[in-house]
Amino acid sequence: MTTTAEFATAPDSRGRAPVDTTGGSTTRTTLWERGSLAALLIATTIINLWNLSANGWANSFYSAAIQAGSQSWKAWFFGSSDMANSITVDKPPASLWIPALSVRIFGLNSWAILVPNALMGVASVALLYWMTRRYFGHWAGILAGATLALTPVAAMMFRFNNPEALLILLMVAAVWACLKAVETGRLRWMILVGVFVGFGFLTKQLQVMLIVPGLAITYFAFGPGGWGRRLAHCFAALGAMIVSAGWWLLAVALWPVSSRPWIGGSQNNSVMELTLGYNGFGRLSGNETGSVGPGMGRGSYGGSAAGPGGMGADFAGPGAPGGRGGMWGQPGLLRMFQPEQGGQIAWLIPSALVLGIAALIIIGRAKRTDTRRAYLVVWGLWLLVTMAVFSFMAGIFHSYYTAALAPAVAAVLAGGAAVAWRARDKVWVRCVLAAAVWIAAIWGFALLARSSDFVPWLRYVVLFLGIVGGAAMLFAQRAYVGAIAIAMSVIAALAGPFAYTVDTITTAKQGSIISAGPRVEGGFGPGMRGGPGGMRGGGAGFGGQRGGGPGMGMPPGMAAGAGYAGMRGGMGGPGGGLLMGSKPSAEMLALLKSDAEKYTWVAAAVGSNTASGYQLESGYSVMPIGGFNGTDPSPTLAQFQKLVEQKKIHYFIGGGGFGGGRGFGGGSDSSRPSSQITAWVEQNFTAKTVDGVTTYDLTAPK
Repeated sequence: MTTTAEFATAPDSRGRAPVDTTGGSTTRTTLWERGSLAALLIATTIINLWNLSANGWANSFYSAAIQAGSQSWKAWFFGSSDMANSITVDKPPASLWIPALSVRIFGLNSWAILVPNALMGVASVALLYWMTRRYFGHWAGILAGATLALTPVAAMMFRFNNPEALLILLMVAAVWACLKAVETGRLRWMILVGVFVGFGFLTKQLQVMLIVPGLAITYFAFGPGGWGRRLAHCFAALGAMIVSAGWWLLAVALWPVSSRPWIGGSQNNSVMELTLGYNGFGRLSGNETGSVGPGMGRGSYGGSAAGPGGMGADFAGPGAPGGRGGMWGQPGLLRMFQPEQGGQIAWLIPSALVLGIAALIIIGRAKRTDTRRAYLVVWGLWLLVTMAVFSFMAGIFHSYYTAALAPAVAAVLAGGAAVAWRARDKVWVRCVLAAAVWIAAIWGFALLARSSDFVPWLRYVVLFLGIVGGAAMLFAQRAYVGAIAIAMSVIAALAGPFAYTVDTITTAKQGSIISAGPRVEGGFGPGMRGGPGGMRGGGAGFGGQRGGGPGMGMPPGMAAGAGYAGMRGGMGGPGGGLLMGSKPSAEMLALLKSDAEKYTWVAAAVGSNTASGYQLESGYSVMPIGGFNGTDPSPTLAQFQKLVEQKKIHYFIGGGGFGGGRGFGGGSDSSRPSSQITAWVEQNFTAKTVDGVTTYDLTAPK
């Protein structure tokens, strides 16, 4: 006998889940649906906003650019790091535009910077719920939304000011438009797909292209009409994408170079170089000129990865021949399940894949345009393509990148579970459901065991509930057993991610590299401890995490205790460094603000993070010499000398960047402009220490 709840979620002839029209319990069903949806969105909002101010400036690299955009429309348009427009951040500016407008309206503070991204997270959950509900029913939509909201890395990035929040929202919107196109066959939806992808490009460049194969294949394979019509619609989407992204690229290319900021992250002041090199194919090959890690391109540090003043082969670490892996983890098929990434994203990936494949088999020979199949394929391809690229890319890779996988994991899990649940009268389907639950429970147990001191009893609860819930799935054709199976299975699947997310929202997250959840044995990343030569506990690591900056696993080959913070201009401290913003004292701020109105830049410092804190706290432009890494040739020594001669820069702040412009551990690459500028300042101006920070008054030469 078909229950009302099941009828409400049963697909129609086009694979859509219709509204319940059975009468009788309709009002009750509607109240349950509205109440559960409200609970989902309210809970997501709480997760994204709770304790938000603890993150402070979050990633001060982007916060400084948001501040700049709130004061200068040119800085807003280009995404400049400073109000005086010396250099941009190393990404396109779309993710900065809305927070900058927020700061312009509400003033410069942590909430004005971070709340827009938090609301984007709520919007992403709501949109994922809506499209999942349309094709699989309300409770499948709730499961998809809840899974996304509780994925630790996604919850963390919705509370941060990196580009991920806007990128995720735009990618989810692109899938929504694609499925509408599959359903209706109307051209306008494919054009909207192109618009969303184009603005995704303006958010984080080529990363958004990872979902394009899935979008194109899904529409061409399952859209209505003849193949010629579908192909034409795909080309229309391509054209819309080019226009949506290209207008900004064209504006930058046509803008007089002398009148715009340097394109941060490029060595030749070229946005196309940034797109295809440092933020593009360089991430795949590891040949990233101007980078700071394994596989650096020639000309970055000492001319090569192992050159004088460079990272050296040791930094790549064991098992990383040719500079592959090491600092950014070892590329390979199981990279998403390694300690660095496992607790961030991998909780439900195996179960989602199992359920997704089973659902496609169940749908079987449904007509070509069945939207359930299209849904599973587009999300499945998003998951597989993105996971494959992340797993094998040899360049810079951070665990928080995996937030881009979260919507796909949630969607495939929910869609696959909904299809399998409706077909549970078949023995093999019940076995698949049971296996998916057991896999989630066992893998959740393993992930929680990597943090043995973090809620140590939870992993046993997860394992017990998962085993019992999976066993109950074998008899889920009976209504009361099915209810028990669902309850125990959902708790077992989401308890681990929920605990990680709670830990994340109660812990301050600051700096350029962050991770969700507790410390993990054997991982490399903030909040992760161990690893060869790793630091444990609250050492002088990267900082910015719980316990006053608990150790970030040191790169293999780096002796513990040498610590990044111990290097010239290290990773943190009052003067900031490569990965942490500066935290100026009252005395330092008073120095910078003295006669500040007379200067275009109250100070200059090597590296964007070093400059960021001084700019954010003082409210005046601070020039980030060399951009994020201190390796961009902006400005040159001659340009800097001219600005000093014109008395446009008041102070030079020593240290910062990657070794204060002097290479790893104090080595020197005299060909790099930041090193040349540092040496020239030291030779021609008198050093003064202010609260542990070395400063030089550029208006008073020796």
